Amino acid sequence: MTAAADVRGTELGRYLKARRAQVRPEEVGLPAGAGLRRTPGLRREELAALAGVSVDYYIRLERGRETNPSPAVLDALGRALRLRGDGYERLHELAELASGRVSELEACSDNVVRDSVLRMLESVRPLPAYVVSRYNRILAGNPAARRLLPGLWDWPQEQRNLTRYLFLHPVGRTLYEPWEETVAVSVAHLRAVSGADPDDPELTTLVGELVLKSPEFARLWERYDVCERGGGQKRFRHPGVGPMTLTYEVMRLARTGGQRLVVYQATPGTPDEQAMLGLDAAS
Repeated sequence: MTAAADVRGTELGRYLKARRAQVRPEEVGLPAGAGLRRTPGLRREELAALAGVSVDYYIRLERGRETNPSPAVLDALGRALRLRGDGYERLHELAELASGRVSELEACSDNVVRDSVLRMLESVRPLPAYVVSRYNRILAGNPAARRLLPGLWDWPQEQRNLTRYLFLHPVGRTLYEPWEETVAVSVAHLRAVSGADPDDPELTTLVGELVLKSPEFARLWERYDVCERGGGQKRFRHPGVGPMTLTYEVMRLARTGGQRLVVYQATPGTPDEQAMLGLDAAS
């Protein structure tokens, strides 16, 4: 096995181990047993039995020594681990990465936003809108978006990352309500988009900093929850315009290596809309 294959296989193994720790024996019909279990969640031999594979094979898979599991084995592991949606897809993506069937991202991005996208940011005003990289770095935003995220734009450009803002900026820790739910979704999204290239320098630098500086991030990162966001709703306690609930849509930008356009809006005629409009009016 090559060193590169070993690294890719290890990422698959980390995912299996993390998800195994999240499944309680009673959830899959196994007795919890008496006394304290040394292993959180399922033991290796329990998961192997549930998936119908040998313990030796599963151990090699989790340790990165086996890098080419069959689709049938992956499906069996996914069922045993109770994976759904993004979690199930991530298992198959990491298996493809481990096998070497995919090795590069869809395209490279130099983090430069196209002029046509910059014009779009202005055209949607007064709606707050910004562009983020694959790993949540803010690349551009219209005036309302700058006001929506107080303090973020004071950071140097290379540090303007939404996940960093949530955990390390004092306003980022009070802006969203509830903060705990927001950061859990943010970390799960970062896990989801990181699978294709877990050794990307931008990603490893960001994760290394946050693990060191934020125990909350470290705990959530180790859970290995995955959920790629495509839109939803957020509640803000904004220091400038007051509380508001906004919906947002996330649109992938083609041929950018993962850039996404995020646009917020509010229900017309509501106090939420008035608060949101205040962001653009004050800019």
